[in-house]
Amino acid sequence: MAITLTESAATRVKDHLARRGSGLGIRLGVKRTGCSGWAYVVDYADDTREGDVVFEDQQVRVYVDPQHLRLIDGTEVDFVKQGLNEAFRFRNPNVKGECGCGESFSV
Repeated sequence: MAITLTESAATRVKDHLARRGSGLGIRLGVKRTGCSGWAYVVDYADDTREGDVVFEDQQVRVYVDPQHLRLIDGTEVDFVKQGLNEAFRFRNPNVKGECGCGESFSV
């Protein structure tokens, strides 16, 4: 079981945590939404929650609810800038399909 970050994603998270001045890392999860069923949720992790699974990659901690882990286990988180657009991108080996806009996925 693992969640990994590219160098670009790790740098982005570290920069934002430093500017924010607090936080343990990021919290990665999913929520039901969109036309394919699931969407990624990324937020700051300000505390640990009972049962959290914690991964550390490139000096960044990633906190995951164990119920979400089965859907995102093995995911690599990247951060991409394209022109004026910038966003986290997810390479999830569990994905069976994605919606046309790329906002949701199915497993």
